[in-house]
Amino acid sequence: MNSDSTTGYPLVLHNKADPSGLGGIAICGFSTTGSVGVIATSHLIKSLDLNPMGTVLHPNFPAIALIHDSVPKHPVRVYQGQSLGVFTAEIQFPVEHDISFANTVLDWFTKGEFERLIVIDGVVSNDLGIKEESELWGVSSTLEGREKLDNSKIQRIQQGVVAGIAGYLIAEGERRGLDITALLAECNPMYPDARAALIAIEGLSELTGIEIPVKGLLEDAKNIEERVREAFERAKSTALPPPGFEEDDDDVRMVY
Repeated sequence: MNSDSTTGYPLVLHNKADPSGLGGIAICGFSTTGSVGVIATSHLIKSLDLNPMGTVLHPNFPAIALIHDSVPKHPVRVYQGQSLGVFTAEIQFPVEHDISFANTVLDWFTKGEFERLIVIDGVVSNDLGIKEESELWGVSSTLEGREKLDNSKIQRIQQGVVAGIAGYLIAEGERRGLDITALLAECNPMYPDARAALIAIEGLSELTGIEIPVKGLLEDAKNIEERVREAFERAKSTALPPPGFEEDDDDVRMVY
C-alpha cells in the first residue's frame, strides 16, 4: 500500500490553463476562523493579478456560484502567477471535509512541484475587542522553515495544538518531509477579520520576499471595523437596562 496516497477532491483544470507554468511558492487559505485565510488569499489573487488555473469539484459540494465583477465562479479554486500558486475556498465547509481538503492541497502542491507551502489561518484572540495590533504566530514542518521563522518577526509556536486543515497540513509535512509552514494570525471569530489578514499578509511578505500591495486590504479592514463598531453601539443603545432594586418606604424591613 502506498502510505502517501491521498483521498482529496478532484482538481479540474480550466480550458485555457497552462500547467507547465506551475512551481514556486504555494499559498492556501480557507473560510475558517475569522475568514483570515480566504481574505488573505483573495487579496493575493486580486492584487497580484493571478491567473485562474483550476477548480476543485465534488458531488457533495453545494451547488453555488460566487459572482465576482459579474463573473460566476466555483467557490474552491486555484490560481497561478510567476512562481506563485494560490489555493482558496470562499465558502465554509463542515469540519468533516477538513482532511479531504488538506489532501487536495497536498496533491496540488506535490504534483505542481512547488518548493514550499504556506497556510494562512486565524487563531482566536483572548481579547474579542477590536485591536490595533494582533499577534502573528508561525509553525513549520522543517528545520529550514523554522529557521526562516526565527529570522523574521513572526513568533514561533513552541508548544500547543493547531487544529483543522492547517494542523493536518503541517503534521503531514513533517511526516513526509515537505516544507509546509502555517501562519496563524490572532483574530476575532465574530466577524471577517481583515486586519488579522493584513497582519498575515505582511508576515507572508517578510517570510517570502514577495512584495504585496496592502492598501486595499487596509481599507477593507477599516470598513469592516467601522461596521462592527456601529453594530456594537447599536446593540448597546437598544439593550435593556439591568433589573434594579428601588427601595420603597412602605416596605417592611426584615430584621434578623
